[in-house]
Amino acid sequence: MNVNIRRNGGALKFKATNPGGATALIDGLSESDGMRPMELLLSALGTCAAFDTVKILEKQRQSVDDIQIDILGHRSEEGYPNPFTKIELEFRLYGHIDKEKAETAVSLAVDKYCSVRDSLNPNMDIAHRLEVFEQ
Repeated sequence: MNVNIRRNGGALKFKATNPGGATALIDGLSESDGMRPMELLLSALGTCAAFDTVKILEKQRQSVDDIQIDILGHRSEEGYPNPFTKIELEFRLYGHIDKEKAETAVSLAVDKYCSVRDSLNPNMDIAHRLEVFEQ
């Protein structure tokens, strides 16, 4: 696995490109044309957990029409660097889904199967909540 990072237009603007040609814009300024690095980290955690949640539920023959996740990262305000100290994921699942199966799937996805989660500080508090909406 590899990614190429190149400066993209000066200042703190960069473009990441994977071997397949997909790109992501990254911007270190507050008035951003792209995502900030810490936002990308939250996005990576959320999509990793989403992939695993959907795969688990589909194996259980649950019909997942949509999944949305709001992610809130709390960062240390003292010193530098300013790592996340807590991350909260709020899952919303839509479809014909058994709530108990969904709760198990989300817990497994976040706490056991997500490679991004395993790459973060193991002492970091990562919490998750779930709502299921019948469609």
